[in-house]
Amino acid sequence: MNFDKDVDARGLNCPLPILRAKKALNDMASGQVLRILATDPGAVKDFQAFCKQTGNELLSHAEANKEFTFFMKRK
Repeated sequence: MNFDKDVDARGLNCPLPILRAKKALNDMASGQVLRILATDPGAVKDFQAFCKQTGNELLSHAEANKEFTFFMKRK
């Protein structure tokens, strides 16, 4: 998937992946896509809740080798 910005939150625990993503989204235009890499297992629920609360769209998330990849579209 194509993305406009990348956030590497691997090795960080809640709430740092969300805070890094929020900061990156603030610098992005509506419709742009952010990719987030994380290793915190709680990040899946965190990003789902974050998107519900903020109106940003969680396009997809996947797990491979205990590493999570999220694609989020700026509202």
